[in-house]
Amino acid sequence: MTGAVRLRSLRSRPLTPTARVRRLRRRITLLFALTSAVGLIAMAAWAVRGDDVRWRDQLDRTMSADTNWALGLLETDEDGRLDAGVLLDTAGTACPPLHLLSVPPDAARDARRIAPADLVVEHAPRRPCLTVDGRAVRRAAAAAVNADEERSLDGRTTTGEPVRLFALPFYPPEAGEDSRPQGALVTVADTAAQQADHRRLAWRVTGGCALLVCLSALVGHLLSGRAVRPALEALDRQESFLADAAHDLRTPAASLRTLAETALRGDTDSTDVHRRTLRLAEGMGSLVDGLLTRARLMSGTAVLAVEPLRLDQLVEAVVEDAPTEGHRVTVEAREAVVVADPDLVRRAVANLVGNALVHGHAPGAPAEVEVTVAADGASTTVTVEDTGPGLPPEVAGALFDRFRSGSRSTGLGLSIASWVAHAHGGSLTAGPGRRGGARFTLRLPSGDRPSAEG
Repeated sequence: MTGAVRLRSLRSRPLTPTARVRRLRRRITLLFALTSAVGLIAMAAWAVRGDDVRWRDQLDRTMSADTNWALGLLETDEDGRLDAGVLLDTAGTACPPLHLLSVPPDAARDARRIAPADLVVEHAPRRPCLTVDGRAVRRAAAAAVNADEERSLDGRTTTGEPVRLFALPFYPPEAGEDSRPQGALVTVADTAAQQADHRRLAWRVTGGCALLVCLSALVGHLLSGRAVRPALEALDRQESFLADAAHDLRTPAASLRTLAETALRGDTDSTDVHRRTLRLAEGMGSLVDGLLTRARLMSGTAVLAVEPLRLDQLVEAVVEDAPTEGHRVTVEAREAVVVADPDLVRRAVANLVGNALVHGHAPGAPAEVEVTVAADGASTTVTVEDTGPGLPPEVAGALFDRFRSGSRSTGLGLSIASWVAHAHGGSLTAGPGRRGGARFTLRLPSGDRPSAEG
């Protein structure tokens, strides 16, 4: 009972937005495939049906021409009886088999329909190439006589081979408009070859439809993927924003809590606590503004707030504000001007410096960090190099991906710095330093206005 309840709760668990979008993609693919399948099946049925009607009509025309030629060889004597002598002397009636059936005079005068059993077989080939049951021949002749026009139907030989029977009614020599047929000529044709060709065509059309339906499903899957890609990218940007916000707000929120607990205990001067709280609140406000700006930039609803910027001065200010107690940070900055967003570039440089201070040294040893700013033609570089253990090989290829780093941190700091670089049309690379540690190089264009695409 508990297992059933747990299973129901799992089934009723709401889907994530990403799962809903992916389910929508599958439904679009299925709908596209079903629509194509219905259209292809309808066209295939029409084509197969048309081929079936075509070969039957073609065979009927051939049999009609042969039967009309044979009809011209029939004669009647002075008493009105049929005389098939000329027909038998001139044409071979064994292949294709030709049967001559007549209507008895008393039945011809009767207004009722002629039954197959009422017909009289005037001639039937002794050794036909296709042996058909006499009842089938009589049914074909009776259908032509009663309809007063040629008739055809499918049948089988006595050995089970498929055949086509064609019956042509004929009239007395001096028949009037109201005269009834005097009898019928029935011929038989083998249809095994035509039906085999028709079956091959049906299988080919079926296979072609199945292939096209699969191809249609594949195309629908690709098109639906392109259709839902913007939604998936928007969801990914949302998840990235939430993760980055949680990452950046965790430390100042913890500091605020510590200050509040300290103030409640009365361990420090309340004025100092208020001052530090105000600085943290201002920093958190700036941080939230930066996160919201990044979210708007990633969604394409805002542009970079670029302006001419002294990159060397910005780097020096970032190093001054960094928590460098117990560490040694040296700055070698030449005058360099870039056109960029000051807040975003400051954040990227701060992330690189903070990463070097945290990870760029051995446990228990102070960090030694060198920060260099240099202009190189159309671009300006900020290099941050440390003397730590270097980059772990297992994360070197995905160092700038979110949630990837060589330590216990979430790795968002480097991913944010990489995003800022690409948003300005630059790049962020990592490699081994001269002193065995890691070396990060932030490259920004120093000329034209950067692109807002990240």
